[in-house]
Amino acid sequence: MVSNPLTDPEWAERSVDFIDRVVSTIRRYTTQPLVTTARGLVFGLLGSFGVVAMVVLLVVGLIRGLQAALDAVVNHDAAVWISYFILSALFGLLGVVLMRRRYTEEDK
Repeated sequence: MVSNPLTDPEWAERSVDFIDRVVSTIRRYTTQPLVTTARGLVFGLLGSFGVVAMVVLLVVGLIRGLQAALDAVVNHDAAVWISYFILSALFGLLGVVLMRRRYTEEDK
């Protein structure tokens, strides 16, 4: 039976419930995936910037700590170049190890 807004006291409540269901269905299939994707992108970028900043600060701290430790043994100029040499050797060795591990036996 067709509802009449003049004689049906629950007409407004049912109309609002229907509109609410339609809007929430549309939002569930259109807006919500976009918002989730945008949040993932923003938080991923923020996290990656934080990780890059932490790695840079860690490397700077390693260099300064190694220079301070070497200052006790040799003069400052030599400590700087020796610390650069030690860390470049460590990073080079790490690069070689990672390059060797990039392929498994099945890929070869």
